[in-house]
Amino acid sequence: MNVKASPVLTALFAAAIGFLVGISFPVDITPKLQCGILPWSSSGGAMNCSLWGDYGGHSSTLGRLWGAPFRNSNNGSPNATSSAPTVEVAAAKPQGSETRLPPGIVVPESDLHLRRLWGSPREDSATGKYLLALAVGYGERANVNATVHKFSDNFDIVLFHYDGRTTEWDEEFEWSKEVAHVSARKQTKWWFAKRFLHPSIVAPYDYVFVWDEDLGVDNFAAEPYLDIVRRHGLEISQPGLDMTEGSAPMYDITARKNGSEMHKTDAGGEHCWDVHKRPCSGFVEMMAPVFSRDAWRCVWHMIQNDLVHGWPIDSYFWRCVDDPEEQIGVVDAQYVVHHAVPTLQGEGDKEKTGGRFEVRARQFEELEAFNSRFANADKELANRSPSTLN
Repeated sequence: MNVKASPVLTALFAAAIGFLVGISFPVDITPKLQCGILPWSSSGGAMNCSLWGDYGGHSSTLGRLWGAPFRNSNNGSPNATSSAPTVEVAAAKPQGSETRLPPGIVVPESDLHLRRLWGSPREDSATGKYLLALAVGYGERANVNATVHKFSDNFDIVLFHYDGRTTEWDEEFEWSKEVAHVSARKQTKWWFAKRFLHPSIVAPYDYVFVWDEDLGVDNFAAEPYLDIVRRHGLEISQPGLDMTEGSAPMYDITARKNGSEMHKTDAGGEHCWDVHKRPCSGFVEMMAPVFSRDAWRCVWHMIQNDLVHGWPIDSYFWRCVDDPEEQIGVVDAQYVVHHAVPTLQGEGDKEKTGGRFEVRARQFEELEAFNSRFANADKELANRSPSTLN
């Protein structure tokens, strides 16, 4: 007599065999279901996501029922061994960790504006339109004080202290309590600028003054200076250097021209016969440069992290504008005196292994290193195929 198997029993027997075969493989084959894939998860948003999204961690009843039969028994045991390799699929990493946040909460920029600890944030004073950054030592405080008073309330100010003395400024100058102070002993203006004037910090400011401390400002005022800069479309500029006082400028183009509002070239002068060659045009010196926001973003990336003196970065400022002969200039109507106080070399004298001549030697070594790096970078770029530039 033939016994005919029940279809129900046959189906159950086949399912049991499949189950035993499935759990015998040491591979995590738990399916990664997305929200809405099942009828009861087609709505409800985050609630349904949490129901399915964390089943591996046993966070829900449905997750435990679905995931437990399929999980590898070795999963989560770092010392477990198996004859078959474990298969893992790495999730794609976001471009930046901030992409994990909702866009409305991301704040990619900041500033150097001081804020109070009390009251409503909505009632705080506004961030300045412009920024003045000065590398200072306490010995030059009188000159720094005179400089600060030439800048209006539209400016935020940061002092970079290379001598470690900061509290004395608050005791002597009331304005010092309203500006930012950054202190690091025996560091240069360009060392500070690379670390504390990142483009995301400078972004709120239309113009950035990155100045030395030893400038005479009797014939200078910041707001009228910027009026001239805007009128002539200057992206990078400096005030003219007074030839009647202070040290003579290293380059003729930065000397103030009497009776002129501003100039962009010294072509035709004693040392300049070609308007298209620097430093005959498209050039300012590094002691008192003024940058637009866009120009500074480029210059900041050009500052080398290890070349602290910045030599000869001013010879390459022109790489950061579209038209150097038109967008770089010297403002004659607002001019300064360069006293050329050797503060950095003086700082070096105080250390046995860092005397004045050794500081100067490093400056020249950095000059050669910067020129070499730029030449190599230009050569590398020229040798790239068009496909690698995309």
